[in-house]
Amino acid sequence: MNSNLAVLIDGDNISSNYIEEMMEEITKYGNPTIKRIYGDWTSPNLVKWKNLLLENAIIPIQQYAYTRGKNATDSAMIIDAMDILYSGKVNGFCLVSSDSDFTRLATRLREAGMQVIGIGEKKTPNPFIVACDRFIYIEILKKRTEEKVENKESSADKISKKEINLIMSSINDLSDDDGWAFLGDVGSLIQKKRPNFDSRNFGFDKLTPLIKSIGKFEIERRENQKNKHKLIYVRIKK
Repeated sequence: MNSNLAVLIDGDNISSNYIEEMMEEITKYGNPTIKRIYGDWTSPNLVKWKNLLLENAIIPIQQYAYTRGKNATDSAMIIDAMDILYSGKVNGFCLVSSDSDFTRLATRLREAGMQVIGIGEKKTPNPFIVACDRFIYIEILKKRTEEKVENKESSADKISKKEINLIMSSINDLSDDDGWAFLGDVGSLIQKKRPNFDSRNFGFDKLTPLIKSIGKFEIERRENQKNKHKLIYVRIKK
């Protein structure tokens, strides 16, 4: 059953340039039944957003900046999130912001059994990232269909020893006596350990080609009794 999601966007904090890719990404995790964006719509900073709201069925929530230096948008978004939580109409939340002020909200929603997906820029503070079940960097969502492959690869982050050790430890946690672990379970465990881990950060669409590129792992495809798709297993090279 597809989960119903509440998508809450901090309009003061996120650029409208990513809206198409962002909404497409969100549908991978559930059905966005509630879509709201918060900000001071009298401000010229949100002009670009205005033209996109009807196209994407996003409801704007007006929040005046009562005091300079204080972000009233955060408070309005947090209050709405709790109202939606208690309504019982959704199974999860997508919080779109790079602001660490939403760390406690993400934690509270997860305590209530909600799935919480965060979307924000790479500058997002780590406390907010780890408070989510999954955190996606908005920069990697921007389509690069017109770019050449070499440009795409050069813009990707290089995988570090820290990430390689994360993959290795996750395989060890799940492996059988022969060292093999089901890759789907490995990916899920990595996500729990590091919510912002995403193969796209390193220039790969999926986890399998990323692991292959490292050169430290063996990949084995096995027959699946339930369907035609093969099961992928991985182990550390001896």
